[in-house]
Amino acid sequence: MHDCLPTPPAGLELMRRPEGLTLVGEGMELRADFSELLPRLREGALARELLVRAARIKGMPRDGSLTVLDATAGLGEDSLLLAAAGFTVELYELDKVIAALLCDALERARAVPELEPIVARMRVTQGDSLVALRERAEAGNAPDVVYLDPMFPERRKRAAVKKKFQLLHSLEHPCGNEAELIEAALGAGPRKIVVKRPIKGPVLAGVKPSYAILGKAVRYDVIVPPRS
Repeated sequence: MHDCLPTPPAGLELMRRPEGLTLVGEGMELRADFSELLPRLREGALARELLVRAARIKGMPRDGSLTVLDATAGLGEDSLLLAAAGFTVELYELDKVIAALLCDALERARAVPELEPIVARMRVTQGDSLVALRERAEAGNAPDVVYLDPMFPERRKRAAVKKKFQLLHSLEHPCGNEAELIEAALGAGPRKIVVKRPIKGPVLAGVKPSYAILGKAVRYDVIVPPRS
């Protein structure tokens, strides 16, 4: 793994370390580590996660038979919650450096007994989720849920952002194709679309949700397309 690592932007470096693949630069380090999320994966805590509540489908089994397509995977923490809730999650990440950090985290998580059965339901693709959504629409192969957490400009300016994630944001770019993204998600024919938004932020691409689940800092807009 990682025999040929992607090249990050100037001033940043990907380094192999005993504790995992690490992005280094600007006096900061970033490494994905799913073990840090173990307290949130416990049964009682997981049921209270707003994302899990937003994505859950009534009567859903927890055997991985229902799928989520995470179109904006990042470091995969949200996808881990969804996989722990019983979904099979297909993660798409466009940035090669972020995808490398994510794949390394999954590889290390497979050696952790509490995480192994969860990450077994997570599959990462480095590539454009717009293409994947359109291919699913053409094939009539709809995921049960599409999850969208697009980068938005104000997130880059918030003082509350953890310092280490400033490195991640130097790789991400604000979503400039919101209408295209939501159109592709709708076109794929899922049972619901879940969109992560800042608590007072606008709806994505002007598409009004069917309902929303509110937290203190974020909300999850849930779009339930009409069933044909």
